[in-house]
Amino acid sequence: MEMLRRSSVFAAEVMEVFDRSPTDKELVSQAKALCRDFIHSRLNRTGIGWSKAEHQLSASGGTLGEISSVLVWLGDELEYLRPNIYRNVARQLNITVASESVVSDAFLAVAAEIFSTGITWGKVVSLYAVAGALAVDCVRHGHPAMVHTIVDCMGEFVRKSLVSWLKRRGGWADITKCVVNTDPSFRSHWLMSATCACGHYLKAMLFYLLRDK
Repeated sequence: MEMLRRSSVFAAEVMEVFDRSPTDKELVSQAKALCRDFIHSRLNRTGIGWSKAEHQLSASGGTLGEISSVLVWLGDELEYLRPNIYRNVARQLNITVASESVVSDAFLAVAAEIFSTGITWGKVVSLYAVAGALAVDCVRHGHPAMVHTIVDCMGEFVRKSLVSWLKRRGGWADITKCVVNTDPSFRSHWLMSATCACGHYLKAMLFYLLRDK
């Protein structure tokens, strides 16, 4: 009974977060949980296991779980548009995944360049696609601990660059409009945004490769 009571209290607290304006801390925490789920989906898709212990504090269940499902689905669409862009990211960036500082620096540099001309949901999905692809590279090369580094970097970038934008939209739930809206013009807008996001990612990658190191 006590366990059921605690579960009910926790569920009520989660729903309260989505019924009111989320705080900066909540938005960052949700961003990291969404990133874990996105990475987990990519590792599963490529046949790479990730234990439950490593996948703790996920976004599964409730409203955030629904948002996670939408984010993963939009990521699938984005990667379908340009399948070769979000593969072998480490090799494309010419970085070693054995160094935490190198992985962090590369991810944050690419993120900053992607959003250098503004913020759209297409770019947000693109950044999660980069995180997922980079995590797959890290695990494949024997560095699963780097997954946590990437998740932390996502949280840091959201805190510094995306929190205000997310707040103006009422939080992460706004992304669900990309799929629940039946207006064909809205879907066209999303696909255009996603295509542009691919272009911004390619530009960001080129910028990272050509910068002085």
